Amino acid sequence: MQILLDIDGVMLPAKPWSAPQILEDGFSMFKSQSVSALNQILLESNSDILLTTSHKDRYSPNDWVKIFRFRGVNVNSISKLPPNDNHLNRREEIIKWFTSSEEVSDFVILDDDSSLNDLPIFLKDRLILTKPLIGLTSGHVEDSLRILNTPLEFAEDTGKLLL
Repeated sequence: MQILLDIDGVMLPAKPWSAPQILEDGFSMFKSQSVSALNQILLESNSDILLTTSHKDRYSPNDWVKIFRFRGVNVNSISKLPPNDNHLNRREEIIKWFTSSEEVSDFVILDDDSSLNDLPIFLKDRLILTKPLIGLTSGHVEDSLRILNTPLEFAEDTGKLLL
């Protein structure tokens, strides 16, 4: 299982008018309620994180694990979407990931980007859209776990995803 995770607007409030608190490792502090909610999702689903954030290429996956653990997130492993060399928007990046991945497991998308409302329905059904100034809350946990526990359906004869 995977959590496609944005950071700004999910793990920390997206407030363009004020600078976030930067911790000693050089990255922003996460909101405590978001850490608690993400930890609950991770604990109950045993999911890994796939970073979709625009910050994803600032650090290696191992450095991201350290950053998340330093902020109290009990993460197993972190990977990230490929570099966005074509300057795709988030919706396009997620669609590209989904259509080009050899093995897609059950996943949930945690993001605050309202353009994701235009995802194809089978992807939008796996979206939890947070409010940018609030981020991930305990109210998102149950829906995230429900999505993660709803298996993707594949055709037996072709192995292709049923949409």
